[in-house]
Amino acid sequence: MITIHEAAKRFHTDLGWLNSWHTFSFGDHYDPARQGFSVLRVINDDTVKSGQGFGSHGHRDMEILSYVLSGALQHKDSTGGGGVIRKGELQRMSAGSGVVHSEFNGSKDEPVHFLQIWLLPDARGVKPGYQQKKFEFAPGKPTLLASRGGRDGSVDIHQDASVFGARLDGAEKISFELKPSRQAFVHVAEGSVVLNGRRLAAGDGAQVSGERALELAGGQKAEVLLFDLP
Repeated sequence: MITIHEAAKRFHTDLGWLNSWHTFSFGDHYDPARQGFSVLRVINDDTVKSGQGFGSHGHRDMEILSYVLSGALQHKDSTGGGGVIRKGELQRMSAGSGVVHSEFNGSKDEPVHFLQIWLLPDARGVKPGYQQKKFEFAPGKPTLLASRGGRDGSVDIHQDASVFGARLDGAEKISFELKPSRQAFVHVAEGSVVLNGRRLAAGDGAQVSGERALELAGGQKAEVLLFDLP
């Protein structure tokens, strides 16, 4: 079964300096039917104006991924982790037993557009940690971005989940097999793509359960994240 989460039906926050679209319940936005999917808790599509950002604040027991689509995101945290994240890069922050961090637009004149993703960890109170990696994307081929143990050069997360990124434009096709009892979530970050015969546009998500195979095709300048979930 594939359930579509339409971009226009996401929750929306506009603070002037921040324009954010929430796939699932977040902050003041609450719907008991949209509390995440499997261990995937948050997908926030954030655009932050130049010179603005999120001041220091704390988190516990969450795997937080930041995926930049354009611009530059400046990160600092209490583990000593920090740096500027740009397109093609992924940051992982394990909040674990507790971490304080901040994110700011690293540009003086351009907005930063990024996805903030939260995954529930498989253990509480782990030691906080930070990773940042740049990835090369081959057109029409999935790239493993995050996984338990950091397989194939991905960042290491404390959960039995895998996060893939892919770019498709034209005749390229990606086939992905789901093992029995596994689920998936597909988020279209940019452009549009066809998932198992259904066209998805930027901001759309697809919740997948009970399917054995997924096919992404018909990409039009598409950038897609695929979550393989327990």
